[in-house]
Amino acid sequence: MKTTTRVAVIGGGVVGCSVLYHLTKLGWSDVMLLERSELTSGSTWHAAGGFHTLNGDTNMAALQGYTIRLYKELEEITGMSCGLHHVGGVTLADNQDRFDMLLAERAKHRFMGLETEIVGPDEIKKIAPITNTDGILGALYDPLDGHLDPSGTTHAYAKAARMGGATIETHCMVRETNQRPDGSWDVVTDKGTIHAEHIVNAGGLWAREVGAMAGIYFPLHPMEHQYLVTDSIPEIEAIIDAGGEHPHVMDPAGESYLRQEGRGLCIGFYEQPCKPWAVDGTPWEFGHELLPDDFDKITDSIEFAYQRFPVLAEAGVKSVIHGPFTFAPDGNPLVGPVPGVRNYWSACGVMAGFSQGGGVGLTLAQWMIEGEPERDVFAMDVARFGDWISPGYTRPKVVENYQKRFSVAYPNEELPAARPNRTTPMYDIFSDLGAVWGQQYGLEVPNYFAQGDEPSFETPSFRRSNAFEATGREVRAVREGVGINEVHNFGKYRITGSDARAWLDRIMAGRIPKPGRVSLTPMLSPKGKLIGDFTISCLHEGLFHLTASYGSQAFHMRWFLQNQGEGVGIENISDRLNGFQIAGPKATEVLSASTRDDACSLRFLDVREMNIGMTDCIVQRVSYTGDLGYEIYCDPMAQRQLWWTLWQAGQPHSITPFGMRAMMSLRLDKFFGSWMSEFSPDYTAAETGLDRFISFSKNSDFVGRTATETERTVGVGRRLVAFEVDAADADVNAYEPIWLDGAVVGFCTSGGYSHYARKSVAMGFLPTEHVSAGREVEIEILGQMCKARVITTPLFDTDGARMRG
Repeated sequence: MKTTTRVAVIGGGVVGCSVLYHLTKLGWSDVMLLERSELTSGSTWHAAGGFHTLNGDTNMAALQGYTIRLYKELEEITGMSCGLHHVGGVTLADNQDRFDMLLAERAKHRFMGLETEIVGPDEIKKIAPITNTDGILGALYDPLDGHLDPSGTTHAYAKAARMGGATIETHCMVRETNQRPDGSWDVVTDKGTIHAEHIVNAGGLWAREVGAMAGIYFPLHPMEHQYLVTDSIPEIEAIIDAGGEHPHVMDPAGESYLRQEGRGLCIGFYEQPCKPWAVDGTPWEFGHELLPDDFDKITDSIEFAYQRFPVLAEAGVKSVIHGPFTFAPDGNPLVGPVPGVRNYWSACGVMAGFSQGGGVGLTLAQWMIEGEPERDVFAMDVARFGDWISPGYTRPKVVENYQKRFSVAYPNEELPAARPNRTTPMYDIFSDLGAVWGQQYGLEVPNYFAQGDEPSFETPSFRRSNAFEATGREVRAVREGVGINEVHNFGKYRITGSDARAWLDRIMAGRIPKPGRVSLTPMLSPKGKLIGDFTISCLHEGLFHLTASYGSQAFHMRWFLQNQGEGVGIENISDRLNGFQIAGPKATEVLSASTRDDACSLRFLDVREMNIGMTDCIVQRVSYTGDLGYEIYCDPMAQRQLWWTLWQAGQPHSITPFGMRAMMSLRLDKFFGSWMSEFSPDYTAAETGLDRFISFSKNSDFVGRTATETERTVGVGRRLVAFEVDAADADVNAYEPIWLDGAVVGFCTSGGYSHYARKSVAMGFLPTEHVSAGREVEIEILGQMCKARVITTPLFDTDGARMRG
C-alpha cells in the first residue's frame, strides 16, 4: 500500500468515487481512496438509483444536470455500463399551491436551458398511463429523469479514476486522522499509516465518525428509508412488449416516487411517521445489511399509492428494501473546505447521490485544484452551518426535512422544528410587541410585528401573503417618522493590529476608511467573483469593525483565516456585539434625545463611540433602508437598557418596530442589492454595479484585481437592473425568466412590493446592449407574462439628500 499521497479520500460510495475521478480529470493523479469494506458499502448499494434535475436552487439543479450528462461520458471512458434508463419523469400537482411551485420551477428552467414542460391531466395519462389523474391539476415533465445501476455506476467512477492514476484500497479501515504542524495529515489505517496533504471525508453513513477523528462535528443524521419492488404487472409488461418503458412519477401528495423495475414497479415513500437511525452513531460493522421491514410506518402511504396507481393494488411484492441514508438539516450536501481546519474537505450528506454525486465531485475537485468552484455552491457549502449547531438541533431538523421532502417549498415559509434555538436579549420584549419570527443561521429574527387584528402567523404562499398589510404599515412608519429594528442579523468582525489596514487593503477591493469614517466595499475571489459585500468602520488606526451577512459568518471567517497575515488579529464578534438600527426622518431627533453627545454632527458614513443613556455604544451613520438612519452597536448585556432608552426617546415620534419583511421592501426603493440574491459568487462587481466601490487607484494588489481590471477593459455582457412590474397578486421571488421579443434574455435575482411607491419591483440581469431606461420586457411569474420596464431612478430620495443630509 502507498504510504504517501496528495489526497486521501475516505469512503468508497458513489460520492467518494466521483471525487476521486474528478481529481484525476482535473489533473491530480497522486490521489487515493480508502474504503473499510467493498466499494458501494453503506447507502450506495441499496439506493433506488433514480436521478432528476428538479431542485429549488438553480445551481444545484445545474450540478444535477451535469451529473446526469456525465454518465454517458463515464460509459465511453471506461467501457462499463451504468445501466442508464432515460425514461423521463412527471411531478404531479393536486392543488394550486403545488401547481404554483411547478410553474415557478418551470420558469427557472427556461433560462437554465432545461427542457421541462408543464403538462395537463390528459398528457399525463399519455406519458404515465398507470396514473389515476383524478384531482390532478397538472405536472412538470422532465425528459432527463431516469434511473441507473448504482453498483455499476460507482464502479465506472472507480475505473475512470484508476485510469487517471488514482489508487483504491479496499478493506482498509481508517482508525485515526492526525494533523501535522504543517497542515498535512497522518491517516492511520489497519494496513499502516498514510501521509496525505489533504483529506476528503466522503464517509457517507460514517461521516460523523470519520469527522470525529479530527475533532469535527458534521451536522448529519441517517434516516430509515423504505421502498418496495413488485412482481410483474400486466400493464407494465404491455408497455415493454410495445418497446417502451414507463417513466418516473413523483407524487408529492402521496409522498412517493415510482418507476419501472424489470417487469414491475419500484415505489418508495417519504412517510410522515419516519424514523432516525443510529442516533448514537453508525456501527462500524454495518455495511451490506438491510434494516428489518417496517410496513406499519408506510401503511397510509401505501393506501394512498393504491389510489394514485391502481395497478399496485393487484401486484405482489417481490422485495422490500429498507436501509439508511444521511441528511443534513436542510437536505443539501455538505461540501468544501471545513472552516477552521487546514486541508480537510467535506463531501458528505449527499442523500441524492445519483442525482448530485457527479456535481459534488466536480465542485470539490475545482475547489481543491483551482482554488474556487466555477459557480456559487453556497447551498451545499459546509460553511453554511456555524459552530452553534449540535446533534440536538440536527436530528429534529433532519426529521423535518425528510417529512417535507415532497412538500411545497414556499419562498416565505418558516419551518418550525428545533425552534426557537438561538435568541438575543430582545426575544421576550419583541414577542410582547407582536413579533412574528423567522430565523437566519439558527437565530430568531422578527419578520414583522403583528398589531391589532393583524395575523400572528404568516401563511406560506407564492403570492402576496397575509403579512402584506402589516409590512406596509411598518414601511410607512419608517418613511414618515422613525422605525427601529435589531442589528443582530449582521455578521460582525473585529480586525486589529499594526498591519490591519494593509491586510484589509489586500483582502478588500474598496477603499479602507480613515479613522472615524465608514466605507462600503466588495470582497472578491481571485477570479473576480463576489464573495462578500462589506461595511468597514475605522474606529481608530489599528481597530476596524466589519459587517456583512449574518448567515455567511463561517464562509467569510474561513476566507479571512485562509488569507490571514502576520500582525493581524481577526475575531468573529457577531454575537458579542448587538444593538439597533433607527431609520426615518425623525431618527436624528430620537438619537439626540438619547445622548449628551452631538448627534447632529454625525455626517453620512461617520462612525463614533458615543454614550447613549447608560450604554457605551458605537454609532455609525448608515442605513440599509436607504433613509436617514443610524446603526447603534453595544454589548448584548446592555442591549435591553439601550432599547428602553431609544424606545422612550422615540415615543413622541411614534417610534415603530419593523422586521425583515419591511426591510426588504424598503431596500427595493433604492435598488439596494441583497447578499446571495443580487450579490453572490455567481456574479462580478461590474455586473452588479458594485465596481463603483472598488478603489482602482489604491496602491494595493487586492485579491481579484487582475480579473477585475481585465473586466473593466473588456466590459461585461450583462448588468443588474431594476424593473417596475405590472404584477397582480404575486411578485418576483427569484430566478423568474425575463423575456424580450419572444425569447428569454435574462433572469430575476429578487423582487417584491414597494409599499412606499406602491409598485411591484424586481431586480435582475439583462444583456448589456438591452440596458436602457424604460426598456420594456416581460417577466414570467407563476406562468403569467407580466409587462415590466427598466427603471434607473430610485423610487425614494432620488438624489440621496435625506439619506446623506
